[in-house]
Amino acid sequence: MKAMNKTSFSVQEIREKLANNNGKEYWQGLEELADTEEFQEFLHQEFPRQAAPLVGSFERRDFLKLLGASLALAGLGACAQPVSPREKIMPYVRTPEEIIPGRPLFFATAITHGGYAEGLLVESHEGRPTKVEGNPDHPASLGATDATTQATVLSLYDPDRSQVITERGQGRSWQDFTTAIATALQGPERGRGLRILTETITSPTLAKQLSDLLERYPEAVWHQYEPLHQDAALEGARLAFGEEIQPSFDLGKADVILSLDGDLLGSGPGKLRYARQFAQRRRVREAGDDMNRLYVLESTPTPTGSLADHRLAAGPAAVAHFAGAVAGRLGLEVPEAGTPDELSGAFLEAVVADLEAHHGSSLVVAGEGQPAVVHALAHAINAKLDNIGTTVTLLEPVEAKPVDHRRSLAELTTAMAAGEVTVLVMLGGNPAYTVPADLDFEAALGKVPLSVHLSPYLDETSSRATWHLPQTHHLESWGDARAFDGTITIMQPLIAPLFGGKSEYEVLAALLGEADKSGYDVIRDYWRERVGGDFDAFWRATVYRGTVPDSAAPSREVSLQAFPVELPDKSNLTLSFRPDPGIGDGRWANNGWLQELPKPFSKLTWDNAALISPATAEELGVRNNDVVTLGV
Repeated sequence: MKAMNKTSFSVQEIREKLANNNGKEYWQGLEELADTEEFQEFLHQEFPRQAAPLVGSFERRDFLKLLGASLALAGLGACAQPVSPREKIMPYVRTPEEIIPGRPLFFATAITHGGYAEGLLVESHEGRPTKVEGNPDHPASLGATDATTQATVLSLYDPDRSQVITERGQGRSWQDFTTAIATALQGPERGRGLRILTETITSPTLAKQLSDLLERYPEAVWHQYEPLHQDAALEGARLAFGEEIQPSFDLGKADVILSLDGDLLGSGPGKLRYARQFAQRRRVREAGDDMNRLYVLESTPTPTGSLADHRLAAGPAAVAHFAGAVAGRLGLEVPEAGTPDELSGAFLEAVVADLEAHHGSSLVVAGEGQPAVVHALAHAINAKLDNIGTTVTLLEPVEAKPVDHRRSLAELTTAMAAGEVTVLVMLGGNPAYTVPADLDFEAALGKVPLSVHLSPYLDETSSRATWHLPQTHHLESWGDARAFDGTITIMQPLIAPLFGGKSEYEVLAALLGEADKSGYDVIRDYWRERVGGDFDAFWRATVYRGTVPDSAAPSREVSLQAFPVELPDKSNLTLSFRPDPGIGDGRWANNGWLQELPKPFSKLTWDNAALISPATAEELGVRNNDVVTLGV
């Protein structure tokens, strides 16, 4: 067969032909795209420090090849399980009835944010969790989730998670750890020198384990610290009522809402429920339906403020003075309320008039960043307006041990620095990173002879502790926790621990001399003692639905008491620190989905920005893209 004539052109010849054409020119591939000035400018803007040395030391063609190889290796690395032994994959001899390839199964469980449970329905394909949604039967979610909860599936498969128990950087076994901790606990008399540091605990089982541990070692002390714990809200309740109570709100019954620098619909353990209730009151379907009305004072834009009917920007101290002015106008004795300057106009008059016209159907909420006195004023205003019992319910504390976390941490750090702590067990968190710098937690930790840190990553605290224990993901472990209203969820795993981690329940069981006890056994034993009748029927129904029936916290009857009102100085510039909407206090920093999540309103992703009002910026003489130094 006669061969056909074939004409071939080199890349250079093609470029020359295209250059001689009168039409538009288009780049023919990634290599030509990399030659453009626009791509080079984008590269330097996106990765200014990394791009310069790389581009300078590689040809552009090699640089693009390196990028492609990196992406391929990243994909392969995400599929690998380096710690798993080699096993032969065999097909099912008898396929389980409930598993149909391609058809997902759904399981009820929960995740905790700040210690409080958020009910979930997790989608699973052939034994692998792939997606999370809210549990419609759970009071804290009502079928909804937020971005942080959705992204936790990615954290489950994160290959950077800790995979090995270590002692001073050397790999050890669970048996080695349990032997070492048992030996250490035999030394101190009655547990003297033993300290336990946890985050917020709402789990009934964990609370019982900690109680048993303190009973066995009476000289031991349990401390708590969480960077985003609502210490001011807890102290505000003590100021207003003289005891610990926890408010729960019903936005479905609130016709008028006043938010004092709070993000009721965007943060906090009840945000999903509150957002649903708020949205329902905004739906007008019939002629007689009325919408609620929302007044917001805030120092920085929030999702709640974006939905306000009337919003006023004010500094944190000015918000406190506004709260005092509202309380004074409603007849409460607030000696230092005064008049909040620019806020004393039509806005204040409208808020007071609207609240007075809606006794029993209004609601005043203080923000998490406001001082305790503002929370106490919010309680006093709600009591004055007869809102307690309708839009506000005062509950028994949901937390197992409601304490001021910063004070508890300061006590622990002082004891560590004084050499009074011989054994420190830290369950979760990353205090070496999140603790205020003036406490110098790292230096104090170095004076503890034996320290243990349970963490999903080998982080700043783990690298300084004597022992590091890999922590299980919430989709890998059994547990239980309370929602913001006290409702209990028994949390079930969707998959066996991928990296051999341990849960808080198993670590505390080891401290109690039950090192071989699994988290499943710990949870079941706790509930078996508290359920009468057919326990197996209770267990199946509870795990299936995701909530323990009739477990909400009971309401409490309390009386408002007089309290001193000391309002902050509003003449000074105030620096307000807020948690990152994506990575929180830093615990989700290794989650790529949340790292790339744009911030609300500003749409910032990687930038570390100081948000300043236009008036303050003009006064300080700064503009967008300026680098500023903040100091106190």
